[in-house]
Amino acid sequence: MITHFQYKPLFENKDMPGWHFSFYFKKLKYAGIYHQNGDIDWTSDHPSAEYIEQLKAQIHELMLFHVYDK
Repeated sequence: MITHFQYKPLFENKDMPGWHFSFYFKKLKYAGIYHQNGDIDWTSDHPSAEYIEQLKAQIHELMLFHVYDK
């Protein structure tokens, strides 16, 4: 389960798409950039292959909720 999920705009112009995000998973902090098309670029070590698809889906759901469903 993702905890302490945070995000902020990637650009000063908040109308431009792209967001920095970070969260904790299994006591490790992860960070990345979420693009408008749903792609993720990890700026930290990425989660293990066992969990990466599950975490990508959770990040996508959180971004849809926080950014697009305002």
